[in-house]
Amino acid sequence: MITISAFADEISPELKVQMNVCEAAGVHCIDVRRIGRKNVSAMTVEEGRAYCRQMDDRGFSVPCIGSPIGKIRIDEDFDAHIELLKHCFEMGRAFGTNLVRIFSFYPPEGGRIEDERDAVMERMRAMVELAESADVVLLHENERDIYGARPDGVRDIFSTVRSDHLKGIFDPGNFVCEGVAPYDDAWTQGLAELTDYFHIKDKNPSDAACVPAGEGEGQFEQIFTDLKERNWSGTMTLEPHMAADGQFGGFTGPQLFHRAADALKDLCERTGLTWR
Repeated sequence: MITISAFADEISPELKVQMNVCEAAGVHCIDVRRIGRKNVSAMTVEEGRAYCRQMDDRGFSVPCIGSPIGKIRIDEDFDAHIELLKHCFEMGRAFGTNLVRIFSFYPPEGGRIEDERDAVMERMRAMVELAESADVVLLHENERDIYGARPDGVRDIFSTVRSDHLKGIFDPGNFVCEGVAPYDDAWTQGLAELTDYFHIKDKNPSDAACVPAGEGEGQFEQIFTDLKERNWSGTMTLEPHMAADGQFGGFTGPQLFHRAADALKDLCERTGLTWR
């Protein structure tokens, strides 16, 4: 069974509008990333609990929070980042989840992140150990330009930092941006076994914005067909970026969000995956 969720801040900054549009599209889960002017990492616990009550009243749940943890340069203040990570754990609890999305660091100014492997692994291990002690699961996303942007980096992270509290997010659109064929070069090259969660965006490299799943070079049909054969079950979070696509954010809007949701449902139905 596929549970469809959404980064609903791509619809609107306002939670009520986010819920209205998601509900009309048949989506009843939201990965909270931003509400109003605040990223989830900048909210207070009290604000999170208040938003969670509003969502509960409408029948919405939060599978994961979209933290910015690990989306900094490897040479930035890591002690401060650890304190932010601890706060994100509290924010996850405020929204009723123990899943926190993370990244694996950008290179220093003018440097290459591949040259910083030892520092990356040291920081990833420290974050995972903290997650273990807090009973939190960190979900690593293959974001552009970070250490785990490409399949070899993802495999290295998961073979080096082994823990049930570190799991993988597979984002086909981000792989396309890295010049990686998501099915041929990533999914079938060991990442299928490392994937517990999906972010759903598709991309044609020549286009400024993203496209609905299945309309770009994300090889969704092949991946979903294999998911059916594996009897895979998990969450797929819509992150369409269909009006604007940027490394530090994207926007879709209500109308295009419906198109993105319909495309994901159609893909599931064509490949025999059930969804809710």
